[in-house]
Amino acid sequence: MDKLTVKDVPVQGKKVLLRVDFNVPLDEDGRVLDDSKIRASLPTLDYLLAKEARVMLVSHLGRPKGKVVEKMRMDPVARRLAQLLGRKVEKCDYITGPEVQAALRNLSPGAVLMLENVRFDPREEKNDPAFAAALAELAELYVNDAFGAAHRAHASTSGIAAYLPAVAGLLMHKEIRYLSKSRDNPLFPLVVIMGGKKVADKIGVIRHFLPFECSVLLGGAMANTFLKARGFSMGSSLCEDDKLELARHILEEADRSPAQLLLPVDVYVVEELRRHSPHQVKGVDKIPPGWSAVDIGPQTVKNFREVIAKAKMILWNGPLGAYEFPPFHWGTEMVARAVAATAAESIIGGGDIVAAMEKLDLSGQVTHISTGGGAVLNFWEGKELPGLTALPERSVTQASSP
Repeated sequence: MDKLTVKDVPVQGKKVLLRVDFNVPLDEDGRVLDDSKIRASLPTLDYLLAKEARVMLVSHLGRPKGKVVEKMRMDPVARRLAQLLGRKVEKCDYITGPEVQAALRNLSPGAVLMLENVRFDPREEKNDPAFAAALAELAELYVNDAFGAAHRAHASTSGIAAYLPAVAGLLMHKEIRYLSKSRDNPLFPLVVIMGGKKVADKIGVIRHFLPFECSVLLGGAMANTFLKARGFSMGSSLCEDDKLELARHILEEADRSPAQLLLPVDVYVVEELRRHSPHQVKGVDKIPPGWSAVDIGPQTVKNFREVIAKAKMILWNGPLGAYEFPPFHWGTEMVARAVAATAAESIIGGGDIVAAMEKLDLSGQVTHISTGGGAVLNFWEGKELPGLTALPERSVTQASSP
């Protein structure tokens, strides 16, 4: 996959609609808690501004469901972006219409205008052609740098490309390059780490990699479902009983495949999950009735770290325990430190793991941290991502020199 990028087309002085993924967490006072997604798109912004493009930013924030929600306005994001850029970022309280056109007329070359939360308009998530066309009327070029929303067939991520010349941003290009290699031409020994709560979210990825001679390490609440499918009594552990049959099928497929699927052999258990709950370590065959598995145990961590140490490529999505309830972040942290300590090419996706790496100050020791969660899983699974499908391939497009 080799998409045409912003560096392949003329952008000097042009009006550019840049779709970004600035769906960042805010505190109760409206301050940005984690600006990693904003920082990830700075190379594309810097490139466009250096070419004196007039840049209009489009992003969603939260799930307003087609209505104006005051606490989901883009103003705090615009303020944080201005701090990171070291320049003023204009903010418009509208997405399309005369107010936006007026703001655009006043926008100088090399300046930035942030439009309002695109999901305030109910037509966005419906991929409404009229809304996509209205967005397209604002610009001369569409640049998609929002990999985290690439799995959504929305007007600003997909539909707009039918009305404007469309290219990938530099972040989108980077995501495609690393994820394509990891999915289609991985290095071996390959280790795939899957955690989190829901089996259904990860099942396609697990199935994609089972034909490879690789190691698939499972943790988090989803591992409880696989353990229960193996016949272990999981007490009161969080399990998806409606996915037990699916888990059994995957285990049978794994037994017949070249891949090695590793489940936890011991876990931390609690009677009640809260911060610093009293806890015990139990083998997965000895979980007491009424107790819940909330983190992988010491022997499991040892087993996982031994496999990770031999890897040449590591892919990871999802925490391996109840990370938000210390000390049940321990298993995730120990595995994260093992990943960071290897010379392997490591690719990590998903907000919880990205946040963990940032908190542990390990981000600089990982090859690539993706800005996508669901988009990463869909990509690894081999699903079509509408936001990528809408962008032309370099090989079939006549590119002009920038």
